[in-house]
Amino acid sequence: MQPTSMNPLAKHFRQPSIYFKLPSGGAYWPNGTVELPLNGEIPIFPMTTRDEITIRTPDALLNGESVVSVIQSCCPNIKDAWKMPSIDVDAVLIAIRIASYGQNMDIDTICPNEKCRHENNHGLDLTAVLDRLKTPDYTDPVEIQGLKIKLKPQSYFESNKISMTTFEEQRLMQIANNDSLEDTEKLRQYQKHMQKLIGINIGIIAAGTDYIETDDGTKVSDQNFIAEFYDNSDNKIIRAVRDRFDEYVKISTLPESKVRCEECQTEYPVAITFDYANFFATAS
Repeated sequence: MQPTSMNPLAKHFRQPSIYFKLPSGGAYWPNGTVELPLNGEIPIFPMTTRDEITIRTPDALLNGESVVSVIQSCCPNIKDAWKMPSIDVDAVLIAIRIASYGQNMDIDTICPNEKCRHENNHGLDLTAVLDRLKTPDYTDPVEIQGLKIKLKPQSYFESNKISMTTFEEQRLMQIANNDSLEDTEKLRQYQKHMQKLIGINIGIIAAGTDYIETDDGTKVSDQNFIAEFYDNSDNKIIRAVRDRFDEYVKISTLPESKVRCEECQTEYPVAITFDYANFFATAS
């Protein structure tokens, strides 16, 4: 909600808590989707009560609406969070968490030592996690069969489609295990959802492709042409592209932190997971 000029409380509205540089440095953002100050640091506001309710709404979380809504509320310089590159999403959400509740986050873990299994509570420094985030280098293309395939980070909109892929995979399993369906109907439904799953996967790969350069120097960047190519290409090409994406995912994955069991002193790694109901729970 925008303050009105007549509201005497306007000067007490929330203010930026921290300033933060996007891991991408603003690269890969379409024109008009983000406003970067000269120093590259965007202001991050703490969440409102509306934001806290929104981020925990199950239906909105499933389709990504709540994440987009909260990001644009807390990061007014981000004009269209759907189009933000996926390499920035986790970092922005951590920054929002820091702005809202501080840099320390309590996590509960169980000691992996079988002779101990003590339940520990640790304070995790999210600022340190942000400092250790790595951004993949998308400079080198995938070179295969005379083609140079230049990749780029997928947008949040495209990466959110992964949940659709999981849903379709679950549908396939349900159909395969449904003994109440006749074989012909089971085959029909299975093929229908299999084609949908293939289409989603090709769309995700195409959306992460900047352009494909042929051996005569022609660069193809049209998404429809690229998707059609992947749909009709040698499977070796698809595997090579997927392998490169897997490398990028490993590089950009949130780094684990080391903790020590307060009972037996065993040191072990813990990872941050984005279970939003817990990650954005109010700090005690």
